[in-house]
Amino acid sequence: MLGNVLIVDDSAVMRKIVAKSIIQAGYVFARVLEASDGYEALHQISQNRFDLVLTDVNMPNMDGLELARIIQEMNLDPPLPVVIITTEGTEDKIHEAEGYGVRAYLTKPFAPAQLKAKLGPILDERQEA
Repeated sequence: MLGNVLIVDDSAVMRKIVAKSIIQAGYVFARVLEASDGYEALHQISQNRFDLVLTDVNMPNMDGLELARIIQEMNLDPPLPVVIITTEGTEDKIHEAEGYGVRAYLTKPFAPAQLKAKLGPILDERQEA
């Protein structure tokens, strides 16, 4: 069993879809926590240990790219992997995300198999750490 996962999206419905997709992809986390924006996510990160953050890009207050940048600057040990799940799949956004240490980028809509393909290497590495 994996530890905790944080799902960050301003849409409660989308957070539930991502959580369900994680289960359908075959992953079992101890806890699945949610945040509606980057600030709420940072609060959750300060209060809990996570194995993974899945975040949207477009959110009010603090977007997912800013969240990824701050998480990278926190220099957590081991590093906290961030995966972007968004409708914005442009090359510029993907390149910007990579610059902030984002481990994977998945465009909506997605199938559980696509999520599994992106998360597999990240979570395998995390379990070995």
